[in-house]
Amino acid sequence: MVFLPLWVGATSAADSTPAVHPDKADYLRLASEMETNLQTEILSRWFPAAVDEQNGGFFENFSLDWVRQPGHNKSIVFQSRLTWTAAQAAKRFPESSAFYLAMTRRGVACLTSKLWDKEHGGFYWSTDATGQPNKTPKHIYGVSFGLYALAGSYPVTKDQGSLELARECFRWLEAHAHDQQNKGYFESVALDGSPATGGDNPIGAKAGQKSMNTHIHLLESLTTLYRVWPDPVVRARVQEVFELCRDKIYSEPGLLTQFLTADWRRVPGPDSFGHDVEAGFLMVEAAEALGRPEDARAWSAARHLVDHALEYGWDDQRGGLYDAAAVDAQGMVTGGLRKEKIWWVEAEQLNALLLLHGRFGPQTDKYWEAFLKQWNFISQYQVDHERGGWYPTVQADGQPASKVKSDSWTECYHQGRAMLVVSERLRSLARDGLKN
Repeated sequence: MVFLPLWVGATSAADSTPAVHPDKADYLRLASEMETNLQTEILSRWFPAAVDEQNGGFFENFSLDWVRQPGHNKSIVFQSRLTWTAAQAAKRFPESSAFYLAMTRRGVACLTSKLWDKEHGGFYWSTDATGQPNKTPKHIYGVSFGLYALAGSYPVTKDQGSLELARECFRWLEAHAHDQQNKGYFESVALDGSPATGGDNPIGAKAGQKSMNTHIHLLESLTTLYRVWPDPVVRARVQEVFELCRDKIYSEPGLLTQFLTADWRRVPGPDSFGHDVEAGFLMVEAAEALGRPEDARAWSAARHLVDHALEYGWDDQRGGLYDAAAVDAQGMVTGGLRKEKIWWVEAEQLNALLLLHGRFGPQTDKYWEAFLKQWNFISQYQVDHERGGWYPTVQADGQPASKVKSDSWTECYHQGRAMLVVSERLRSLARDGLKN
């Protein structure tokens, strides 16, 4: 057996040292490390600490040392992400399933009773502690996460109410947010479901624009819904958004356009490395759900997205993926490199690297070596070894740059999903080996 210490780094082109190939024991050892991280630095930090006994759902605001901070709003993104994470934990850890099922049902109850608009349909962006909605439009990015949580929780809870509300949410999207003329979805609608007028949305799309961010997460939520409700219209929407992500939002040499016009013309803007590598995983996942696991264009896009991120956004000295950079029309970085290392970016990079190792490992060790370096950076710097959990942001050299551990945008979904998926994929590789 070849032992692979965590400090093994990516080999440069000039390095003549023979490549190191992982074996079963290496895969299993790393899988164990990541499941330990999942349980001790992620799940046990939010559950049950985030339980809001007075107002229902989950408390959203914690300081670096996990002390509750002011603020009792319930936001659709945070509540959905904790609900989804609890559901996956219930499935992964049968010995703790009763506890995580209770957490899942708590989250679903908050989505159902407080965040779902019982008069007009759709999810509010946020409510106050009493359930009164904040008077903002309904943002489809948030609605998508509500759908994701409901569809993701149903396989473990078997609660028909969750599935029925997921179906109702999809029908609401069809009626109010689907763009019948240009395909895809509008970014926001008014509270009553009528077209929204003016104003930016919370993820930066301007009036009349469509965003990469909303559509890659719609791809995620629609794929999850299709797995529990194989309705032909749902399948058509998965196919539609998959093709939009692959053929309109993605572009060579390997990056996503953040904002586009209503008819899918690209608007110049920076490249977000984290979204790039995340979208590669989500496109492959959607292709598999559609019965097309060998979709060559999806795999090509996923690989080019990661290769581009490794070329322009990768810290080859320490490991870790930078946040974003300015790019020209050819996808070349032209400056403005933001070198912060953000928790969700690092988690998505880890996941994408192992996905590509599983696919292309017989051809190259590049993705495995980068995977090891990425995990080393996360283990050494992204994890708060003093107070527990992950730092949301660290500087390029790993020095902490965060003031909180949790808020309405900062929770456990990205790193939770990465540890779940990566540990499972490592065990699969240990069992089946690389496919030639």
